[in-house]
Amino acid sequence: MTTMAADETRDLRAALRRTERRRTLRGLGLTLPLILFTLVFFLLPIAGMLVKSVQNGPMPDILPQTSALLQPWRASDARDLPDEAAFAALAGELRAASQNRTLPELATRLNFENAGYRSLLMATARRLPEAPAGSWRDTLVGLNPQWGELAIWAALGRASTRLTDGYLLAALDHRRDDNDHIQATDPNRAVYVASLLRTLEISAIVTLICLVLAYPLAYRLATLPESTANLMMILVLLPFWTSLLVRTASWLVILQREGPINQTLQWLGLIDQPLELVFNRPGVIIAMTHVLLPFMVLPIYSVMKGIPSNYMRAATSLGAPFLTAFRRVYFPLSLPGVTAGCLLVFILAIGYYITPLLIGGANDQMVSSLIAFLTLQTLNWGLAAALGAVLLVITVALYFVYTRVVGTDGMKLG
Repeated sequence: MTTMAADETRDLRAALRRTERRRTLRGLGLTLPLILFTLVFFLLPIAGMLVKSVQNGPMPDILPQTSALLQPWRASDARDLPDEAAFAALAGELRAASQNRTLPELATRLNFENAGYRSLLMATARRLPEAPAGSWRDTLVGLNPQWGELAIWAALGRASTRLTDGYLLAALDHRRDDNDHIQATDPNRAVYVASLLRTLEISAIVTLICLVLAYPLAYRLATLPESTANLMMILVLLPFWTSLLVRTASWLVILQREGPINQTLQWLGLIDQPLELVFNRPGVIIAMTHVLLPFMVLPIYSVMKGIPSNYMRAATSLGAPFLTAFRRVYFPLSLPGVTAGCLLVFILAIGYYITPLLIGGANDQMVSSLIAFLTLQTLNWGLAAALGAVLLVITVALYFVYTRVVGTDGMKLG
């Protein structure tokens, strides 16, 4: 009997394991499409962007011998030009790259260092003789005196490695000088940090305005009867059913000098001259607030809906005034929704492109406009990826702060 009971126990355990295994495989099969979608369309593009932000360029493949000779020269922190071997290797590989039609790719990469380097490489490759007149150093300097300057060789040295921090430094308005030391970019050319700060400022203002408008609205929705709250929620969600471009263009019409807002204010006698509400910062903030307001209302409303109404009644029944009860009971319980809404709106705002482009002025463009310009106009994908990486770091930092402040059980007050 003991042996039969042990056999039955083993069979039961095996059957339970098979059942659990089938349940796990079934769950994995149901979630596999979502996992693949996230991997292909979310994680892989982010990984590609991060790789692109530190990927140096094609020089090690196009000019391998020159790159190998320049790396120890660069590591030695030399202040003089490379030796004759580097000049000879460059001349031979420039001729081969011109014949193989791979030189334009390298010239484009070096043009990011200096706008004249592309012309220098292309013109030198066309005029290179078969044999040097004396030394290759004298020959190249004779073709163009720039080959006798340290700056061009320092740029080639920076491009000779497969990985670089140059794009990330440029995104923070810094660069490496001819001696490979990090220094600040010329103030007249330092635009990226200012754009990042402008983006953070606009996003913070929009987030604050959305919070001020959304919190009382969400509170009202949470305290209304369900039928009335559902009708008002439809009105809150109504902007989602309209294209972002249409909403932005509508604000462009509404806010212009002859638009309904200025006409109404003049009719009421509140202003004598039309206000400038488009192609400036106020127009951008107004339009972005309208678009992002539902993203603040929904998280706050979902948290408020789960707060039992008897909490406030209990506080007031114990003698607390309404404002005191709200401040000490209701508001702390709603903070997870507030923080989630602020995080969501801020993250969405820092990536905005269409609204600032159409409604903002030259001094109101956010970092997304710079990324689009670098990607589509100058083809400087490395710097565009570096700016995207900076935004990603900011987003991850905000999410880390959120997870440290808000737990699964609500606000961590301890």
